[in-house]
Order: sequence, then C-alpha cells, then structure tokens
Amino acid sequence: MAAVIPGRRPDDAELFALAQQLGEVLKSKSLILTTAESCTGGWIGKVITAVPGSSAWYEGGFITYTNTAKISQLDVRPETLASYGAVSEPVVREMAQGALQCAQAQIAVAVSGIAGPGGGTPEKPVGTVCLGWMQVAGTQRERTFRFDGDREAVRAQAVAAALRGLLELLAD
Repeated sequence: MAAVIPGRRPDDAELFALAQQLGEVLKSKSLILTTAESCTGGWIGKVITAVPGSSAWYEGGFITYTNTAKISQLDVRPETLASYGAVSEPVVREMAQGALQCAQAQIAVAVSGIAGPGGGTPEKPVGTVCLGWMQVAGTQRERTFRFDGDREAVRAQAVAAALRGLLELLAD
C-alpha cells in the first residue's frame, strides 16, 4: 500500500496549469488523449477542457462510476473486478486499455478510488486511489496512492496526480 500523502487540495489554478502544460506536450508530440474516470467523475476532463484549444489534443472521456459501466463501456473483465475490486491497479490498467480501444487516441489515463467519507475498508481505506496510464505504443504504468483529506481533497489530488503522471509518461 502506498504511503499517505498529506491532504493539500490543489487549487483550480494549479490544475489548470498542469492541464495547459500537458496540452503543450501532447500537441508537440501530435498525440491525442482520452480519459477513463470513476471516483473523479469527469473532473479530469473538466480541467482539460478548461484549456482553450484542448480539442486539438483531447478526444473525450468515459465516466464509469459503477462496475457495470466499467464492464459495458471499457471492457473491464468481470473476473478482474471480482478478483481485485474496482479500486485496483489491474482494473485501472483494463480501464485505460478499454478507453484506448474505444477512442481515436494514443494515450489514456484511468482512475478509480475511494474518495469517502464512507466506503473504505482496512485493506483499502478512504483516500485510496489507483491510477493507470497507457500509450498505444505499449508503455503503461499503474500506481496506488493514499491521499489524505476530505472527499473533495482526495478527488482534487487524484486529478493532479493523473495529470502529473501523464506528463511523466510523456517525458520518458
């Protein structure tokens, strides 16, 4: 399990700056992004589309809050959900892969987590967020975070981590 990350909620300006930087990198590499979101409920897409001209590098996203939506929209395997649970690295890997298969994009980010205030377990407490990043070229990463703070702080930190992870993937 990942260490707890202190709960500092990124503000809108910080999230916008990350999205703007991401857009510049994606445009420079002629890449299109898609998103697959669960606990963030479209917040990654909201931040991205706040950047003027983002349609040049962002195709759109999937909001798959329930397991049924993850299965039907992103082809997440029921066996994966049953074995690992929705908040797991194998599930976000399949979410990112499914988003790439359904979109005309070359890079994807996927997120699933427990934002709270309820829903946590001893194994996966509130604040547990799994992120997955994948490129059509085959590069993929997953990471589990444990964010501190209230529901909005956890969700905002997940959005920031998703954007930073994309920037890191594109820098390699």
